[in-house]
This record gives sequence, structure tokens and C-alpha cells, in this order.
Amino acid sequence: MQADAPADAAEGTKPSTGICQDLLRGSLGFAGVSVAAFAVWACAGKWLHAHVGEAGLYVACAMVFIVFSGLALHPLARGPGSLIRFYRIFLPAFGCYAVAWSAAWLAFGFGLGEWLGCLAGSVVLAVMIGRGLGQFHSMFKVSLVMFALHSAGYFLGEKLFYWLVSSTHGGMRGTPIATLAKLGWGMLYGLGLGAGLGYAFFTFQIEPKGTHKTG
Repeated sequence: MQADAPADAAEGTKPSTGICQDLLRGSLGFAGVSVAAFAVWACAGKWLHAHVGEAGLYVACAMVFIVFSGLALHPLARGPGSLIRFYRIFLPAFGCYAVAWSAAWLAFGFGLGEWLGCLAGSVVLAVMIGRGLGQFHSMFKVSLVMFALHSAGYFLGEKLFYWLVSSTHGGMRGTPIATLAKLGWGMLYGLGLGAGLGYAFFTFQIEPKGTHKTG
């Protein structure tokens, strides 16, 4: 029985899906969650801002991210009980990410604050996910990939948003276009950050080379 234990442990570290599947699940799954969260801003933002303030609006959006991310992305945490394990990792990770992002944005505003938010948020997510999965190998690489994907999704979404609501579109302006612009931003942001999440979960669940013991 003991001779089988190393083989069983090694089998547990083998990815049940490839990196392409995890990237796809992360990007598409988190894009759907992000659109739902941005819909809170797009459809109820004014009401929430008037009744619970800007902080209340952010909390409402964050709750959508936290609750629905588990339902969409929990298979990224491989093995039995993936839903609970995903929430245990993602809830504190996303909470710290939100704090890091908000701190950078409040300190430096648009532009620099957004870039620093992407950087700090990506590093925090990488560290917290690695900590939750008990792995810290490839931390720099995961942080770098997450920063690149996160930034691409966020800033492309921002450009789409301002392109749709800019004055150059004259007759296209108005509430429907503003709502579509916000949802488009959410979709691209979710695709980028979600791909980063898929990459992080995949990478941190691969046993580092040279650590497998035999005998």
C-alpha cells in the first residue's frame, strides 16, 4: 500500500486539463461574471451611488464578482470539493486585489493609478493564489503574465468605453450606448483578467521540476 502512495501523489499533481482549457475557462467564465458585475454599475449605478454612496456601489459590484466567480471558475481548482476550495482561495485573493487596486487608484487617479492598480492587483492575486494552492514556484512569471493580460483587458475595455461614449458619435450617445459601453468594458476586462486567473491556477497546480520523490 505504501509503495502506491508516491504514484497516487504524483497523479494528483498532474493537470486534468491543459493550459488552453484553463485559459479558455478562465477568460470566458470571468468575462461573464465581469459583465454581470459591470451591469450593476451600468443599470443601477446612479441609484446605488445616491443611496449607499460610491463605496456601496463598489461593494455591490465586488459581491457579484466574488459570488459568481466560484460558480463559473471553480473547476480551475482541480480535484474533489473544487467549489469550496476555489472560494477559500479566491475570496481572500480578490479581496486583497480590490484593496490594492483601490489604494493605487485613490492615490494616483486615472492613468498612473490605473497602471499601478493593474500591477499591484496582479502581484497580489498571484501571491494569494499561490499561497492558497501551497505553491510559490514561477511566482514572478505568473505575476508578469497576469499583469500583461489584466492590463490588456482593462485598457482595451477602457478605450472601447470612451470610443462608444465620445462626442464624435453624436446620434449614438445616450443611455443605451452608455450601458453598452460599460458592459463592453466589463467583457474585455473579464476576458483579460480571467485568462490570467486560468494561467495562475494551472501553473500553481503543476509540481515543480525536481521535487517529485520516488521510492
